[in-house]
Amino acid sequence: NLIFEAIIENPELKVKLLSQIDKNSTKKPWVFTNTSSIPIHQLDVQADLGGRILGFHFYNPPAVQKLVELIEAETTGKEAVEFAHAYAKKLRKVIVPSNDFAGFIGNGHFMRDGLHGIAQAEALTKDMPLHEAIYMMNKVSRDFLIRPMGIFQLMDYVGIDVCQYIMSVMNPHVNDEDLHSDLLDRLISLGVKGGQYADASQKDGFLKYEKGRPVGVYNPEMNEYVAISEFREKCDGRLGDLPKSGLPWKAVIGNPKKGEVLEKFFKELNSMDTEGAQLAQNYGQRSLEIGKKLVADNVARSEEDVNTVLLTGFYHAYGPINDYFK
Repeated sequence: NLIFEAIIENPELKVKLLSQIDKNSTKKPWVFTNTSSIPIHQLDVQADLGGRILGFHFYNPPAVQKLVELIEAETTGKEAVEFAHAYAKKLRKVIVPSNDFAGFIGNGHFMRDGLHGIAQAEALTKDMPLHEAIYMMNKVSRDFLIRPMGIFQLMDYVGIDVCQYIMSVMNPHVNDEDLHSDLLDRLISLGVKGGQYADASQKDGFLKYEKGRPVGVYNPEMNEYVAISEFREKCDGRLGDLPKSGLPWKAVIGNPKKGEVLEKFFKELNSMDTEGAQLAQNYGQRSLEIGKKLVADNVARSEEDVNTVLLTGFYHAYGPINDYFK
């Protein structure tokens, strides 16, 4: 009666599988697809499911993550939607509705956020090697923006090949930007894909890991990893110090005075003119723009929904739509 589908983000393969299931079933089951990027109406029409499908996007790992993005197409039956809400409540999940647009809210923000990090790193290569620029932008997005992971570590965690594929799914559905990265293509051609092993340990991607910690950065020109210890001091000196009120993400996320801590930190950050502070300000402003555009483009139904996805699904300490960056 109910099928959860969670295979790779490949529209053709999903359609083939769901069509076969439906043709061989006498029950006409509902399908809850875990897709994080493919429009639901596209799957519905191509698999000929007659509205018996909706997006039920668990965040990874599903047993731990509280967030579920729920996406219904115009054709989705209301009874299935009502059941999905009731079921998510039983699972004690936080439901955020997203409108049926490729990438939805989570990847709609994450993919563009990642492309910004890549673009900024590439811009820095005018006077430094790419591996040093990647290290700097990873540090900016983690420490200066108080996130649990830097942007390049997050792309490694998801998988560089997965990010590339999600962008390829989303790109045909947007006409005012190009959701594509030549750098991702290049790394994949060199066999650098990131992702995780079966025991959930991190595979090497942009960064090289030892016991879950980044210890090197990949240099595509040399086709090898360069130890962070060789350039950390130089890059950290160029970025400059964090604000004096700065705290690591772990000390902020559960702080009962989180709002006061963040307000003080970003007020200080925005008054600084170091390279690290300037890169962080630009990054925060871009993140805010992405969030607001998701609402303007009717992907998200409200600014609160965008913030909830990033707070709950990505464990950010604050939502991208805020008063810290203007």
